[in-house]
Amino acid sequence: MSEDKSQAAEAAPPEEQESPPPAPSQWHTVLRSITSGNAMVAVLSVLLSVAVGSVLILVTDEDVRSSAGYIFAQPGDFFQASWDAIYGAYSALFRGSVYNSRGADFQASIRPLTETLKFAAPLILAGLGVGLAFRAAMFNIGGRGQMLLAGAVAGWIAIEVDLPAPLHLVVALLGAMAAGALWAGIAGVLKARTGAHEVIVTIMLNYVGFYLVFYALSKESLLQAPGSFNPKSLPMQKSATLPKILGDRFTLHFGIVLALVAVVVVWWLLNRSALGYRIRAVGENPNAARTAGIDVGRIYVVVMLIAGALVGLAGANQVLGTVTSGVTVDLDAGIGFDAITVALLGRSRPLGILFAGLLFGAFKAGGFAMQASEGIPVDIVLVIQSLIVLFIAAPPLVRAIFRLPAKEEA
Repeated sequence: MSEDKSQAAEAAPPEEQESPPPAPSQWHTVLRSITSGNAMVAVLSVLLSVAVGSVLILVTDEDVRSSAGYIFAQPGDFFQASWDAIYGAYSALFRGSVYNSRGADFQASIRPLTETLKFAAPLILAGLGVGLAFRAAMFNIGGRGQMLLAGAVAGWIAIEVDLPAPLHLVVALLGAMAAGALWAGIAGVLKARTGAHEVIVTIMLNYVGFYLVFYALSKESLLQAPGSFNPKSLPMQKSATLPKILGDRFTLHFGIVLALVAVVVVWWLLNRSALGYRIRAVGENPNAARTAGIDVGRIYVVVMLIAGALVGLAGANQVLGTVTSGVTVDLDAGIGFDAITVALLGRSRPLGILFAGLLFGAFKAGGFAMQASEGIPVDIVLVIQSLIVLFIAAPPLVRAIFRLPAKEEA
């Protein structure tokens, strides 16, 4: 019987035989590659967060709440108030972070963009440090401690050491990088030698670093300003501060240039160097990397040293550029933890971290404008940032909401 069926199939005319499914077109392949990629998930995570933030804006707006009481009688009032609240909030965010169309002159109009770049610089630097550790399958949660120690060292050099202007700044930056690298290197050495989990170690080092800096700022012999009862140092010497790029009318300083240079260096390190290949190999599979002859423990130490140096630059940026009035225990301004979000949103890729840092810098700069002009609580911006982390941490949820295809395996 089976032979008869096979003979019948062979005898069937060509048009009646089953033909293979047509190959997908080039455009279909490109579209699927885009929609199934991590970049699309990151973009949609931001959009979802903004959408949820819009709901929160409506809930907190008084006009929207009052018009909701008679929505069935006059629904137009409710929808108009909702539109005014959302449009007003996000237009204020744009005016405060990108371009102020209400500025008196061109300089006043572009000042928001310079503020965004100023806020973005330390986020990019610290995000690179966290993202580099992620590429080696390590979690550098110690950004706060690394920034505090690096900022304190940079501040001490800027206050106590007398050097010519260009050299003074370079020495302060190198001191900050060394302090951040050594503080993060502790976690790398412990993981390589004892297997201690870097998450626990770096979190604990955050507390140790905080109290060490607090102690130094409480002793006049170390960092505390003479005659002061507050934990604060003297202002930085001008020879050690980051120069302003656009003059005294703007607060944008050379830190953004350091951030852009760091992006290029980290990109080259990861994609064009032998060390970068080893880092990526360890991050993909440390056991396979060890079998291939890579010293995994050494890579752990080297990665944490480089990551700490990058985060240390973020601490120096704060002390020598943004807050030059003195070192305080609040110099990190939450950047150490925000950097984790930046690295996650940027998928631990240097260019992705650059754009994520710019986005979060815009949130920081525009959040104050939202609160000042529209009365929107600045905490709404923090909620949006937290929601971005939530959605990025759950890619299947984002794919399910937007019905995206599953990510194709390499």
